[in-house]
Amino acid sequence: MSKQYLLSIDNGTQSIRAIIFDKNGLELAKSTIPITPYFSTQAGWAEQDPIYFWESVCKATNTLWTQTKIQKSDIKAVSVTTQRATIVTLDDKGKPLRPAISWLDLRKVNTKPKLNFLQSSILRIVGAKDFVDLLHQNSEANWLEQYEPKKWKLVKRFILLSCYQNYKLTGAFKDSVASTVGYLPFDFRNQRWAENKSFQWKTMPVTHDMLPTLVEAGEALGHVTPEASVATGIPEGIPVIASGSDKACEVLGTGCIDNTMANLSFGSLATINTSSTKYLEALKFHPAYPGVIPGSFNIEMMLQRGFWMIRWFIKELGDLERQTASKKNVSPESLLNALVTSVPAGSDGLILQPYWSPSNGDKEETRGAIIGFTEIHTRAHIYRAMIEGILFAMRQRKEVLEKTVGNKFEKIVISGGGSQSDEIMQITADILGMKIYRSKVYEASSLGAAIASAVGIRIYPNFESAVKGMVKVGTEFEPNESNKLLYNQIYESIFKNLLDDLQPTYKKIKSLFN
Repeated sequence: MSKQYLLSIDNGTQSIRAIIFDKNGLELAKSTIPITPYFSTQAGWAEQDPIYFWESVCKATNTLWTQTKIQKSDIKAVSVTTQRATIVTLDDKGKPLRPAISWLDLRKVNTKPKLNFLQSSILRIVGAKDFVDLLHQNSEANWLEQYEPKKWKLVKRFILLSCYQNYKLTGAFKDSVASTVGYLPFDFRNQRWAENKSFQWKTMPVTHDMLPTLVEAGEALGHVTPEASVATGIPEGIPVIASGSDKACEVLGTGCIDNTMANLSFGSLATINTSSTKYLEALKFHPAYPGVIPGSFNIEMMLQRGFWMIRWFIKELGDLERQTASKKNVSPESLLNALVTSVPAGSDGLILQPYWSPSNGDKEETRGAIIGFTEIHTRAHIYRAMIEGILFAMRQRKEVLEKTVGNKFEKIVISGGGSQSDEIMQITADILGMKIYRSKVYEASSLGAAIASAVGIRIYPNFESAVKGMVKVGTEFEPNESNKLLYNQIYESIFKNLLDDLQPTYKKIKSLFN
């Protein structure tokens, strides 16, 4: 029997990866192309050329072929996973009309949706009026119609980055249900485009024909076209299998397929997800996103500035690490573990609130804070307090999810860049007060996409068996009992209520320095 290898393309925020997996979930070859996440011509804007993303995919795949002896003919399927909520607009020839609007973009409109009196009244009665206004104000379509009306009139396709990359591979405007996360007229509860009578169509000028056909994960979106084959080196005609967004694939790639488990993702955006067959909202009117397994939901809580905080620390306070890293030809991040271990648990009473930007569910005036300074505190204390603050915030989010699903998590698997630090993993176990596991495969999102491919070409009969065959758990970390006790005291008596206690002060700061 010929070999059956699976190619995953992961279009993240910081890089694009092309990775080959086998049917056991083993990473066989990998190419990583760093990318510029966005450019900004005005404050709060974040844009990038869709063609740049596609060309970076081509560079990643063509580099991959030079780094492996695997025969292209052994690649039996390809799947694409991308960053969520990045919008691409195309003309009638399938060409980008303007730069893609990144999920990091902050622009909004100040108008309200065009609802009649009855519609507005009903939404107010059910408590959804503010949510509908928020959807309208954040929709990229409304901004484009208001500020770039000539271009908006030329828009034929209003799609996510995932659909654009799939279109470049297959020539078809199709996307995965599990990739559909953004300010779009999407029915999250039923995992389909909203019905014609839905209020969502009133909140933005998007029409049905602008949107792609949605396909369940594990099904074919199409096949690699001759043009895409020439550009990428991927064999012509192999199936392109629907998977999901990077977070949805990451949840699957860590084996989190029911609500007894959770996946903590330690990326720039820190998230905690669990999977459920029921539609549940951890925060009112913040939807559960489609999971990769058809019919499943990912219930998510996030920390907007998660392990991005490490980059902030290096930039603002990490001169020594930057200089040393340059001399030793290593990353500055790899040198920070020494700071963590030089300070005891609790950072000698220094407490950090990691809200440099508000997250979903936070009030807009929310700010970050460092409190408890004395003359003994050093730069190392600030760094450890920062890590502890991030993890205290994630513990809060874990508790919200557990309350939402109605049970305590029995197993937590950690993925993402921050999980590669043993010191951070140990602090996580201590603050959560339970055994945790590091994902065996660092590129969990890519593995999740490969799992979808494996189901799609029937290497496995279903997602459950594919997860069992392809997902492996890595190192486990047990909590240190004395640290666990101390952290629990800090969390319960200080951190848990600190944000609410400081909110009036944050509100005053916002009014003075808006």
